[in-house]
Amino acid sequence: MHITPKINGVVAHSAHPYGCEQSIIQQIQYAKTATPIQHGPKRVLILGASSGLGLAARIALTFGGAEADTIGVSLDKQPQTNQSGSAGFYNNYYFKQYAQREGRTAINIQGDVFSRGTKEAVIEAIETYFEGEVDLIIYSVASGKRRQAEGSDRFWYSAIKPIGHSMESVLLDLGLDQWHDVMLEPALEEEIDATLKVMGGEDWEAWIDTLINAESIADGCQSVAFSYIGSPLTHPIYLDGTLGRAKVDLHQTSHSLNLKLANYGGHAYAVVCQALLTRASVFIPGLSPYLIALNQAMQALGVNENCNSQMQRLFTTKLYGPETVPVDGERLIRLDERELSPEVQTKTQQLLAEINADNFSQLDAYQTFKEAFMQLNGFHWPAVDAHAPVDLQPFIRFSAKE
Repeated sequence: MHITPKINGVVAHSAHPYGCEQSIIQQIQYAKTATPIQHGPKRVLILGASSGLGLAARIALTFGGAEADTIGVSLDKQPQTNQSGSAGFYNNYYFKQYAQREGRTAINIQGDVFSRGTKEAVIEAIETYFEGEVDLIIYSVASGKRRQAEGSDRFWYSAIKPIGHSMESVLLDLGLDQWHDVMLEPALEEEIDATLKVMGGEDWEAWIDTLINAESIADGCQSVAFSYIGSPLTHPIYLDGTLGRAKVDLHQTSHSLNLKLANYGGHAYAVVCQALLTRASVFIPGLSPYLIALNQAMQALGVNENCNSQMQRLFTTKLYGPETVPVDGERLIRLDERELSPEVQTKTQQLLAEINADNFSQLDAYQTFKEAFMQLNGFHWPAVDAHAPVDLQPFIRFSAKE
């Protein structure tokens, strides 16, 4: 089968397995050469493990010094005879291969993170492979879709909207290199409530409660969930909108979970990361132009980070650093201080003002951004012959066994 990019707006409907392998190799090489994680966890559960921060955390903890064994949960499109499947599937496939080569346990569980059945499968895997306990629980679920109410046909759908007012924004079509000005209507109360259900802290707490009830929490167990606050440039659509409301709920949930894990000598934290290009972040209106300007500004100032460097820094200097875990006044771990520095924000604002519908596609910064997006899906890797046919049968057989 010949696999070519099929990009509809910001949705990749195809992925190249060999390019995904190159991505995994590159990330592993970074982790192995970065400052090693000291005193890290040995048995880790990652909820949302196949891309973005969840995948980066899994790679850091396995190859970046901690030598952790991992159970990764994700819901990815699997390959079929005439369909390539999603990048997340191949990321899991190659991560498992390379982790096993170094003697590490790497269990991939395909399932809806919100479902009771997935929670039961994870408990069984913890009993089987981790002697019944976990040392770290990472909640990295960036669901832009839906959550089904347990035992019901009802679904909650998340909405990315402002609250209380309409606003103008921009959507970039990465498939056609098009700029679309859009008007976002204010969220209805039921949309706000549904977004909290999908993207807030309720499911994180449900996972911790499930693990506590199954006696799967080890002494000293930690848990983190990833969040974003952003700068005034992104506040209208993020912090002040439905997404921000969900993140505030996530932050509040960290406090209640911290009390629960304190019974085991552990803690729970929300980790505020910088704005990053991921397969989820490109869906947020207005964020892609901001990311293009931000990446250019941070690169020029020599302070840019990606998912891998953020996670390596989290585990080496924050969560498993030599001193007490550093938090701000709201007990949040902050990894966004470089993004929010006055120098970076001033330069980002200047660059953002220069990006418009007429020139964006010709900008080197946009081409770099799009190239990175394509590589997230396995395309445009120099070491991969994009014209060579791909035999999907080994991947299909693997998916049948998982």
